Amino acid sequence: MGKKLYVGNISFKTTQDELKELFEKTGEVETATIITDFHTGRSKGFGFVEMVTEEDAKKAIESINGTVFMEKTLSVAEAKPQAPKGNKSSFGARRGAGGGGFGGGAGSRGPGRGRR
Repeated sequence: MGKKLYVGNISFKTTQDELKELFEKTGEVETATIITDFHTGRSKGFGFVEMVTEEDAKKAIESINGTVFMEKTLSVAEAKPQAPKGNKSSFGARRGAGGGGFGGGAGSRGPGRGRR
């Protein structure tokens, strides 16, 4: 189990300090971050808390997951690793299919219509 926790369904009114205080009741907190919209600065309703030890993280999940905080039922789970950036589309993976993308291959769309 990791020490970084995903916290979902956070009230839009919650501050990072309030989130940190909540989790400090179960153990020592390294960081507490609420994810915000880049353009508006408004909370997206989820965040991450990193506990000092894995034992503290486990206690936090057991005691906080499913509890109501600021009128919202929190969802707390171990954070999953972030997907690598740059793989948002499968377009690049298929570029070479059907004759290498230059036309004339078995998967060609017709004369002169390979690569665009």
